Amino acid sequence: MTDMLVKLYNLPPLEPELEEQKTHGIMIRRAIPPEKHFVKEWVSKHFSEFWASEVDVAFGHMPVSCWLAIEGKQLVGFTCYDTSSKGFFGPIGVWDAGRGRNTGRALLIQCLYAMSYQGYGYAIIGGVGPIEFYQKVVGATIIEDSTPGVYNGMLRQA
Repeated sequence: MTDMLVKLYNLPPLEPELEEQKTHGIMIRRAIPPEKHFVKEWVSKHFSEFWASEVDVAFGHMPVSCWLAIEGKQLVGFTCYDTSSKGFFGPIGVWDAGRGRNTGRALLIQCLYAMSYQGYGYAIIGGVGPIEFYQKVVGATIIEDSTPGVYNGMLRQA
């Protein structure tokens, strides 16, 4: 899977995204350390152990580099940055209950703004799945010859 590059100085407005989520009863906010065990377990259950490992790294940063989408008291989505490598966005995941309401879009934009606020000019989206989504939402461009990138030789269970 290829990597993509995003200009953090040319992001779409954040506030309309957050307001739309509020109309769906979803709050987007930064995770806090006491939630680490719950978020890791949820990500492991709904996505993968690999992503749970990256969440673990995100909770080791201060401020925590993990953002959550919460509906009521239920986690419906998450995203992180600076987990596989510095300047990398992801992973991002929205559970079935949060799909179809632009929650992934809001998480993406919120997280990229957080990276911008920390001084990054660009973000790398590593090992992209839905290329068209990132192109459409934040104008991401493909980084040529970026496969397999930082994930080359990653250990996996046989």
